[in-house]
Amino acid sequence: MSHSMSAANLLLRQKRIPTQLVENRVCFAGPHAELSIYDTYDQAQKVSLKSDSLLYCGMVTGAKVMHTEFQKDISFLPHESFILAPEQEVFIDFPEAQIDKPTTCLTVEISKERVAQICDRMNDILAQSLPASTVIDPHQPLHTLHTQATQQVLDRLTSDFIQNDPDRDLLVDFGVNELVTRILRHHGRDALLHFTLNVPDANGLTSVLHWIEQNLAQPLEAEKLAKIACMSRSRFYDSFKRQLGCTPLEYQHQRRMNRAYQRLQEHCSVTEISYEVGYASLSHFSRRFHQHFGVSPKHVAPKALDRKLM
Repeated sequence: MSHSMSAANLLLRQKRIPTQLVENRVCFAGPHAELSIYDTYDQAQKVSLKSDSLLYCGMVTGAKVMHTEFQKDISFLPHESFILAPEQEVFIDFPEAQIDKPTTCLTVEISKERVAQICDRMNDILAQSLPASTVIDPHQPLHTLHTQATQQVLDRLTSDFIQNDPDRDLLVDFGVNELVTRILRHHGRDALLHFTLNVPDANGLTSVLHWIEQNLAQPLEAEKLAKIACMSRSRFYDSFKRQLGCTPLEYQHQRRMNRAYQRLQEHCSVTEISYEVGYASLSHFSRRFHQHFGVSPKHVAPKALDRKLM
C-alpha cells in the first residue's frame, strides 16, 4: 500500500470518529460533486435526507428502510444503489444500527449542470433507436442491485475523493462522469426495452432486442442476429455497440442477470432460475451471478425481506 493511500485511510478513520450517533457525516468536496460518508450507531426512525442536486446513495454495511413520497418500506442493503432527484426527500429508518456495528452508506451529490451535460450526450447517442418523443430523464427513481463494475467505480471514486493526489480533481471528475453515465445507461436501456415491448419491429435494433428478450436461454448466433436486424454483420455490431454500449453477448448476459434478480425477488428457486436463463450448471450460474453483482443469488430476495422486518 502506498504512503499516500495509508495517510488517506488514516485521515478518513480520524474524520469518522463519531460526534453524533445518527448520520455522523464526513464529506469531501470535488469538482461538480461532493462525497459524504454517513455512519449511524443507534437505531432511529424517519431521519430526513434531501439535496438540491442529484444524489446517488450506495449502501456499505448494515440495512436501511427508505420511505419516499411514492413508495414506503423500501429495504436498502449493501451493494444496492438508490437515486434521489433534486429536492426529493426520503425518510430513513435504521433497524440494525449498533455502537459496535454502525450502518454505513455513502452519497455522491452531483451538480445539475454536470448531469445535464452527460444526459444531453447520452440522448444524442440513443436518438437513433428511441422514438423522437422519448428522452432519458436522469431524475427517474432508481433502486437496484448494482453490478460489480459499478461497485469498482464507487470504490475508485471514494479513494480519489479522499487521497491528496496532485491529479485528484481530474480523477474525481472522471469517476463522477462514469457513475452518471452508468445511471443514464440504466435508464436508457429501460426506455429502449419499454419501447421494444410496445413496438418490437420499429427498427432492426428493436427486433434484435425483442428476440434476445424472448429467448434469453438460447445461445446467440451472430449471423442470425444480423439477419434479424437486416444488416451486414459488421454494421450490426457497430450499431449495437454504439446504441447499447456493449456487445450483444454482453447485453444478453446483463439481461439474464437482471431476469434472475427479478425472479429471485419473486421467491423462485435458484435451480429453476438458472435453467430459465440458460445455465445448465447451477454452480456456473451462481458464479456468474456473483461475478456480476458481487453477492450470491441466495443473498437477494428472502434475506432482504427478513432483514427489513428485524
